[in-house]
Amino acid sequence: MGDRDNKENKENKKNKENEEKKESKESKENNIEGIVEFNEWQVIDLRVAQIKKVEDISGADKLYKLTLDVGEEIGERVICAGIKQYYSKEELEDKKIVVFVNLKPRLMRGIESQGMLLAAVSGDHSEVVLVCPEKSIKNGCKIS
Repeated sequence: MGDRDNKENKENKKNKENEEKKESKESKENNIEGIVEFNEWQVIDLRVAQIKKVEDISGADKLYKLTLDVGEEIGERVICAGIKQYYSKEELEDKKIVVFVNLKPRLMRGIESQGMLLAAVSGDHSEVVLVCPEKSIKNGCKIS
């Protein structure tokens, strides 16, 4: 019986490895980097936020410091965003955007960035377009 169990375990392990290789190959063929499990996706907290203040960061050519209103539940957040070459301060002020709010904070140029905005980026990085709600909606609303 022990030999039979070992053989079954080896076959199961081999089948699992083949399945993982197949998934990896499929994702590479479709130019998709990695596969996210549904339970991992459920952890990500995306919210509507309004940009209240846009500031230059000393010595940073690409970064703005953005102060955001993320609604009553979350409140105010500060993020750093590398969008300076694509948007003027005037274009950004009062704009509603989508923000990843439960991303681990990161120190950027001495500023704690408390999230990340979402944007579409062309392959050569010549275009960056912010992800924004199509219609007016309350700050802090969840994206699902």
